[in-house]
Amino acid sequence: MTAPSFNWWRSDRHHGTPVVVKMENPNNWSMVELQSPTEDDFLNDNVSKGHNKNAKQLTWVLLLKAHRAAGCITSIAPATFFLASAVRRRLSAGRTDTEKTGKTGSRFYLFIKIFLWVSIILLIFEIFAYFKGWHFRAPDLDLGYLYLLKDGFSVKGLFDWVYSRWVWIRVGYLAPPLQVLANACIYLFLIQSLDRLVLCLGCFWIRFKRIKPVPKERLPDLESGDNEGFFPMVLVQIPMCNEKEVYQQSIGAVCNLNWPKSKILIQVLDDSDDPTTQLLIKDEVRKWKNEGVNIVYRHRVIRDGYKAGNLKSAMNCSYVKDYEFVAIFDADFQPNPDFLIKTVPHFKDNEELGLVQARWSFVNRDENLLTRLQHVNLAFHFEVEQQVNGIFLNFFGFNGTAGVWRIKALEESGGWLERTTVEDMDIAVRAHLHGWKMIFLNDVECQCELPESYEAYRKQQHRWHSGPMQLFRLCLPDIIKSKISIWKKANIIFLFFLLRKLILPFYSFTLFCIILPMTMFVPEATLPAWVVCYVPATMSILSILPSPKAFPFLVPYLLFENTMSVTKFNAMISGLFQLGSAYEWVVTKKSGRSSEGDLVSLVESKEIQQAVSEPDLEKLEAELKEKEKKKKHNRIYTKELMLAFLLLTASARSLLSAQGIHFYFLLFQGLSFLLVGFDLIGEQIAS
Repeated sequence: MTAPSFNWWRSDRHHGTPVVVKMENPNNWSMVELQSPTEDDFLNDNVSKGHNKNAKQLTWVLLLKAHRAAGCITSIAPATFFLASAVRRRLSAGRTDTEKTGKTGSRFYLFIKIFLWVSIILLIFEIFAYFKGWHFRAPDLDLGYLYLLKDGFSVKGLFDWVYSRWVWIRVGYLAPPLQVLANACIYLFLIQSLDRLVLCLGCFWIRFKRIKPVPKERLPDLESGDNEGFFPMVLVQIPMCNEKEVYQQSIGAVCNLNWPKSKILIQVLDDSDDPTTQLLIKDEVRKWKNEGVNIVYRHRVIRDGYKAGNLKSAMNCSYVKDYEFVAIFDADFQPNPDFLIKTVPHFKDNEELGLVQARWSFVNRDENLLTRLQHVNLAFHFEVEQQVNGIFLNFFGFNGTAGVWRIKALEESGGWLERTTVEDMDIAVRAHLHGWKMIFLNDVECQCELPESYEAYRKQQHRWHSGPMQLFRLCLPDIIKSKISIWKKANIIFLFFLLRKLILPFYSFTLFCIILPMTMFVPEATLPAWVVCYVPATMSILSILPSPKAFPFLVPYLLFENTMSVTKFNAMISGLFQLGSAYEWVVTKKSGRSSEGDLVSLVESKEIQQAVSEPDLEKLEAELKEKEKKKKHNRIYTKELMLAFLLLTASARSLLSAQGIHFYFLLFQGLSFLLVGFDLIGEQIAS
């Protein structure tokens, strides 16, 4: 009997296939597989010869890597030239965001501008003091020399006397309140980071336990002729306003929903004020109606209340009473044909359920750097925030589209109100206060577009962050008086509104864009390195986990989020104090991109449409798109530029104190603001 071999790790395990790289030059090379060497090979006399050959091959491999590295380095020059030419075009065009800035934006810009000039003067002052012998130890000033200067006779000159008095002012009057504010922001930062960590743990638990909402009614199969499933009357609404780029694909996708034709009605709610756009949309509706689709076109004469007013007007139609559910899709959303089949059955035998929300997916997420960074943010929002709140709390903010409401829940909650720019969040909060539950379906996706230009994204974010503060002021008394439990009230007030809608933009802007630069000029107040670097990096890693393919964009994501804090902070202040820009509603610009699946599913209907389309309408549409294209242009964003120069000035000041991490953070954050200020991050318009 043979004893078993215990040296299995030596010969039985195979860790990979060895290869030899053969090349004549760095551009002409190939790889050849080799068999693993045996013990006889090591006993051969030609080992030294083989060693020389392997060294030569290694040299060629290193040359290949060097060649690739050189290629990367040479690409820096064209990129630099492109950036320089783009900046030159922006400056020569002279288009800035100050053309449409209100009083609030002007005051905010003036504050940043004054702050910048003060920091530049202080930087010159500090550099001069440094060369006069005022040397620093990070992060504090050498106070030993300062105590010597307390005696007036020891002052060597006028500058030393002035600078010593400036330092005493810093120590006695500026540093203490600045440190208190810094510590308060750090505490808020840690609380918000803890909230994000808890959400991530909740998401991990959902994945580990494979928890997801399951409908009590089996999903019907219309293709197999099964018409005995749960098919209630469904109203589908498509609100739109001057969205000529996307009206065809959204109407086409909704008209292809799998649902009995006798139990679905599609409302195209057109709020366009452009006659040509109205004509095009009306003609599109007519084409689908001729194909047998139950679809109607509605246009309001009095266009009050933006989207909320549009939806409210449509719900007042007399025939709405015949329908039990309403599905809402914005103009750029393209639901899959099985959308209603996957969402509506969740309402079966669940009378407390008021809303079923689907996840968004994006047809243009890889279009440019801006869309990639947006995708990271929204992937975390849906995968973590919406899913965790839906599973554990049965409450989250309605996303305004790609959702199905029980009409009874809308009516009992007061219907659509025009009091804020976030009508979707408003109705969700009021429905929750009335006891209605909500579920989020992470595995049901609805495709849409991301804003491709920074201008469009900036306006969208302003609306999304000013509206919640308006809503918080208006609904706080209703939350306190409601009959829901105390912990649900606490969740809405402290977590949903204060922590995630108010504190997040407040500390992000105040801590990293104001306090951190100030601590460079008032070094007696300090921010620890873990606040500047380690905790933000950890939070960014958690935020990027739902979209692992975006890990190469980890650092750009961190910097861009801090850059956007300017817009979010300004919007939050506007909404909280009811300033003019809080009620600004601008429709997010679309490019009209369609997914491959949508194009395939609509081929037949598209052919029919082209056969009956009128030449004059096609000409009008082409002229409209050409006119809109000419209106597009990149612009300069003054607040972002001022903050860029402020942070770069502070980074130069940090060199005097030898604060490495602070210097690198301020440098790269300043460059991030610079790129955004010159509108180099999103869609680039040739001019």
